[in-house]
Amino acid sequence: MDNIRARLVIEGRVQGVWFRDSTRSEALALGVSGWVRNRRDGSVEAIAEGPEDQVKKLVSWCQQGPPRAKVLRVHETREEWKGEFDSFDIVF
Repeated sequence: MDNIRARLVIEGRVQGVWFRDSTRSEALALGVSGWVRNRRDGSVEAIAEGPEDQVKKLVSWCQQGPPRAKVLRVHETREEWKGEFDSFDIVF
C-alpha cells in the first residue's frame, strides 16, 4: 500500500476536550506521523502521513474524536507525500 499525506481541518466542539492529545495517541498507535494543532477559529488542523490504510483510519477516528468532542465536519485535503515527519506531535 502506498504512503499518503492528508491535511485535516476538524470543526465542531474540538478544543478543550483533549482532541489534540487524543489525536496524537491515535496516530502513534496507527503508525501515522505528522502534527496536530488548534486554530484560532476554534477548529483543529492536522497533517497525517503514512500508509494509506492507516491514515484513512485516523481520518475516520477524527470524524468522532474523543468522548467529549462533538465533531460537525472533517475537511480532508490530499497533499503530495513528503515523508518529512518521524513522529506525531502537538504543535502550537
